[in-house]
Amino acid sequence: MTRLTSRFLVDLLLRQTEAAGGFAAILARGDETSGVILIQCSDRGRAGPLLERRFSPSGYVWEAVGPADDSDGESRENYQKRRRKADPDLWLVELDIADAPQLVAEWAALT
Repeated sequence: MTRLTSRFLVDLLLRQTEAAGGFAAILARGDETSGVILIQCSDRGRAGPLLERRFSPSGYVWEAVGPADDSDGESRENYQKRRRKADPDLWLVELDIADAPQLVAEWAALT
């Protein structure tokens, strides 16, 4: 089975978000082939969950990570900086669209 690269998956997510009428941007580029993807969800500028693509025994899954309070911008930013420092190959992607976690779930089903 062919494994899709992180760059391909991020590009697909950006296009899907924009096609659905949302805004998507790469905040930090990671490893083109196998970098972990961290998504910063928001809806009209209001912070939502941070979602990270992780490998599990059943395949890739998306998990909510980071601070429990999504509205705590400072804690959220500190978490993202720590993750980037620990893993410089990490992709950081921002999605600003209604129900971003649902869009991610639909996108994940395609991949």
